Amino acid sequence: MGAGGDTMEAKLVPRAGYELRQVDISAFRRRLSLDNLAHNAKAVAELVRSRRQAQAILDEFQPELVVGTGGFASYPVTREAARRGIPTAIHESNAVPGLTTRRLAGHVDRVMLGLPDQSGAYPDGEKVVVTGTPVRPDFFTRTHKEARGELGLADDAPMVLSVWGSLGAKVMNGQMVDFLALCVERGCPFHHLHGAGERYYDDVMEGLERQDIHLDAHPRLQVRPYLHDMALAMAAADVVICRAGASTISELAALGKPAILIPSPNVAGDHQTKNAQVLAQAGGAVLLPERECNARRLFEEVTALLDDPKRRADMGRAVSGVAPADAAERIYDTLMELL
Repeated sequence: MGAGGDTMEAKLVPRAGYELRQVDISAFRRRLSLDNLAHNAKAVAELVRSRRQAQAILDEFQPELVVGTGGFASYPVTREAARRGIPTAIHESNAVPGLTTRRLAGHVDRVMLGLPDQSGAYPDGEKVVVTGTPVRPDFFTRTHKEARGELGLADDAPMVLSVWGSLGAKVMNGQMVDFLALCVERGCPFHHLHGAGERYYDDVMEGLERQDIHLDAHPRLQVRPYLHDMALAMAAADVVICRAGASTISELAALGKPAILIPSPNVAGDHQTKNAQVLAQAGGAVLLPERECNARRLFEEVTALLDDPKRRADMGRAVSGVAPADAAERIYDTLMELL
């Protein structure tokens, strides 16, 4: 099930061969403005309508188990299933629960967590289990050496991966232009693969051109609009610079990759900072708030890590211990217990 409209799941789920039913529901906006008040009034009306839609979905499918994945679209069906006494579970990938998880936690039979709880938001601890968040199998198919070979890295210089999501991040891409300029100034001491995101790729290339930097002359530096094989790039990396979304955190933990995490300041409840704190407190990552970040500071953090193999190894072991590596199996076992 998913939210109504032209959503990603409306394209991907049927393509994967699964039936899809959708409900009309929108997330509530928290900032006070006339537009947001109007939006929230519409969201309330949709919430009422979505309960009827949820009832129809349950009547049609007659499920023996209902699982919500924390997004607002999962609320109506999961809540209605709990009302009917159908076994229910939810999965929360972030270190602190979102609004949907908080609303559902008191009604479902199991609360599965991607990361250890940092909020004390689950008073009924008996129903809570830390399962981790599943990572795609292709993240486990290559060794570090094999991944470097596939990327054509023939020398012994370490590799830095930086990525800001499929669309990118304007502020951080601006800083990466200056970061790449510092790499050139210092003689390109490491390989650097940067995923700028499709929205900001042209801006990055134009910024480099303004500084008279042409990547053809610096083969250790690569900038791409989109990284089509993130598993390959991450496996090859010695240090990863990235945001702190739940999926990224899970991938870092699965591969044991030391990272410099720069959480997005523009997400609900500042949840990326909470995710990053889990890794930083465990010793598996450097947490660098965006407001404190600049190209020179970031370059110093990166080179300090690259110059200290023991520290990187310690960080890799620490990040591996943050979340279970067998998340899919744990989730499966938890759900089977409910049945």
